[in-house]
Amino acid sequence: MIKAIALDDEPPALEIIETFCSKVDFIALQETFTKTSEAFKYIEKNPVDLLFLDINMPSVSGIEFYKSIPQKVMVIFTTSYSEYAVEGYNLNAVDYLLKPYTLKRFLQAADKAREKYYFLHPDLVAAKEQHIMLRADYGLVKVSLADILFIEGLDNYLKIHLHNQKPLVIRITMKALLEKLPEKDFIRVHRSYIIPFSRIETVRNKIITIAGEEIPIGTSYEENFFSLFKK
Repeated sequence: MIKAIALDDEPPALEIIETFCSKVDFIALQETFTKTSEAFKYIEKNPVDLLFLDINMPSVSGIEFYKSIPQKVMVIFTTSYSEYAVEGYNLNAVDYLLKPYTLKRFLQAADKAREKYYFLHPDLVAAKEQHIMLRADYGLVKVSLADILFIEGLDNYLKIHLHNQKPLVIRITMKALLEKLPEKDFIRVHRSYIIPFSRIETVRNKIITIAGEEIPIGTSYEENFFSLFKK
C-alpha cells in the first residue's frame, strides 16, 4: 500500500483527491493539508511514499516545498497553470495533473506512481508474486498473498477475504495458517483475525481499517502489533 498525503490551499481540490484515491486500492491517503507548515511537520515525523502537491501555494510554492522536505518522496504535481509543467518534470515528478482533471487522468497518474514504487522497492515485487496452496472444497486452491485483505476466524473454519474476489472458506486453525504465511508480512492481531501489514489503511483507537472493514486489536496482541507496526 502506497502511503500518500495531499497538500493544496483549496479544500475542494483536496476533496477531489480524497474521492479519487478512494477508488484506488493501492494508495492509502493518510492526511490532507492546506498549509505547507503542517504538511512539513507531518513528513518530518511520518513515512510518506507519495505526495499530491499543488504548485501554486500562497506562502511557499509547491516546487520550493518539495525541494525542502527531508525524505525522498514521489510527487504528483497538481495545478491550474500549465507553465509549471517543465519545472515539475525536471524534479523527476511522477506526473503532472492540470486542473480540472478527470478520474481517468488521475488513475493514469496513480498507475505511474505504482510502477515507480515497485521499481524503487523490488523486494515488494517478489512478495507480490508469492502464493500459498490451501485445501478447500475437496481440492487445492492457489491463493496469492498479495490478494489477501484479512483472515477471519469462524468457529472451526477460516474466511479469507480477498481483493476483488469472493471470500475463500477453509477448514484450518489460525495457528496452522499463520505458520504458512511469511512472518514479516502477516500478523495475528486478535484471536479471530490475521492481517497483512501492507493492507493496513488506518489504525485508530485499537481499530485497524482494511478495505473499509474495521478489525479490532485484541488486548493480548496489542503490544506485539504496535511494536512491529511502528517499525
